[in-house]
Amino acid sequence: MTNPTIPKGAVLNGPRSHPRTVEPVVLVLTIVLSVLGAFIGLHLITTLGVSANTAVIGALVAMLVGRIPINQLRKMRSIHRQNLVQSAISGATFAAANSLLVPIAVPFLIGRRDLVWPMLAGAAIGLAVDAWVLFRVFDSKLYPAKATWPAGVAAAETMIAGDEGGRKAALLGLSGLVGFAGSFVKIAGAALPFSAAGVALIGNIWALGMFGVGLGFRQYAQEWFGVDLNAMYIPHGFMVGAGLVALVQALVLLFRRERAKPVPERAAAPASPEAEAAAPGLADEPPSVDSRGLRRALGEGYLLFALGAVIVALLGGLIGHFSVPALIGWCLLAGFAALVHELIVGLAAMHSGWFPAFAVTLIFLVLGLVIGFPTVPLALFVAYVAATGPAFADMGYDFKAGWIVRQGGVPHRLVERAGRKQQYLAGLVGFAVALIVVALVWQSYFDSGQIPPVAKVYADTVSHGLTDTSMLVNILLWAIPGAAIQLIGGPNRQMGVLLATGLLILSPYACWFVLGALVFRIVWGRVRGRDKAATELNLFGAGLIAGSSVTDVSRIVKG
Repeated sequence: MTNPTIPKGAVLNGPRSHPRTVEPVVLVLTIVLSVLGAFIGLHLITTLGVSANTAVIGALVAMLVGRIPINQLRKMRSIHRQNLVQSAISGATFAAANSLLVPIAVPFLIGRRDLVWPMLAGAAIGLAVDAWVLFRVFDSKLYPAKATWPAGVAAAETMIAGDEGGRKAALLGLSGLVGFAGSFVKIAGAALPFSAAGVALIGNIWALGMFGVGLGFRQYAQEWFGVDLNAMYIPHGFMVGAGLVALVQALVLLFRRERAKPVPERAAAPASPEAEAAAPGLADEPPSVDSRGLRRALGEGYLLFALGAVIVALLGGLIGHFSVPALIGWCLLAGFAALVHELIVGLAAMHSGWFPAFAVTLIFLVLGLVIGFPTVPLALFVAYVAATGPAFADMGYDFKAGWIVRQGGVPHRLVERAGRKQQYLAGLVGFAVALIVVALVWQSYFDSGQIPPVAKVYADTVSHGLTDTSMLVNILLWAIPGAAIQLIGGPNRQMGVLLATGLLILSPYACWFVLGALVFRIVWGRVRGRDKAATELNLFGAGLIAGSSVTDVSRIVKG
């Protein structure tokens, strides 16, 4: 992917030049928009069953605030302050909806209202560890900053266009208008998924090709072949097989020795500020997190997830359901499931812009049923796993946006680390606000019947158990082709995981938008030339995603 041009006035000279989250104007705006983001997330997850990425909303509001003729508010014209604000509001949205409300709804739905508060504490721990792990592993060979992260590109391009104006702003505005207006167009009652086309214009062609194929089979399998993929758990089987191979591939990346590459003499010395400014893309710069740092982060992440599971077990009274050895096993498995869940969800989100958190959580729920967990331990197990993943993926988008807008920083690596830390802190502010909001409103939501649909699926499955063993057989059977495709595609393309993601998502007509955009991308590349076409398509794709996200958020008014 070609990197955007450095926006005017956005170059940072040294890490200390990066704005801080605790600056009064940034902190106040961050808290206010995080409250808004949390309520948007709660409304959408309980009415539509999904959350929306509100990063673009945060960026646009920050831009507008920066144009108010008051000295302190003018500071928000800084693209880096806008980036901090968008990181917080998007984090608050997904944290409140996916990472907090969904998990605590599971014990409520099985009739254990007394376990809601313990589960809220456990979900908060899972959320915190989720974000901490991403902060430690972003820009590693497992989750490189150079990867797609589509929503992050959209947020970055929005901020850059607002800063620069001119042709870039016009193109982004046009594509944003297309994405916004187009998403209101419906065929047979289904809104057209313009964001899917935007993702296809930005991401890895192989990965998104498989994603489009999966979307197509999910939509038309029953109509064309008389097969209900979801009822037969075929997509879940594909994800199990692809996920296991992806996990093995990740372990190979973690423990494979890195061979020292010969470095030309002229490149051996540190780059001068002039050289870094002249090469903002830093295309040859290695990941900032080496293999050792990646292994350490994931190892510590597992320990923290396991400790969080211990707290959930103690607060949830699981000692009365298990012997001590069984309780230890439950905690170790819960920690492992939480880590694997976030890794797989993160990989899918990095390449496709979608994260199949529901499906992957359901897979671990089936695993708990096979093991034979009693109802309450199983409910807490699946709720704890569900708390991880979405915040991990969303923060990856935010870090990607920051990585793009900080491309001109000198020295780049120090500026990037400083900026990423401030984004992490802004995200924590958003998470804290989300936790307070959920703690204050969950009772009124649940008592009025406003419960996330996905939580009802988890609770029903926990309550009724494995009524049909053919489900398990189908999952294991279809895991074989899922594993094979993932193995063939390799860790960089994630073809198996993306095919499974497409199979799991029922988004009418999204397959045509993805596959059509990929064909257009290939043709346009030949007409305009690869580099020039990539720049234009990145910008247009970002606009489609941004416009669609505004549409998603606007549905809260209708709801």
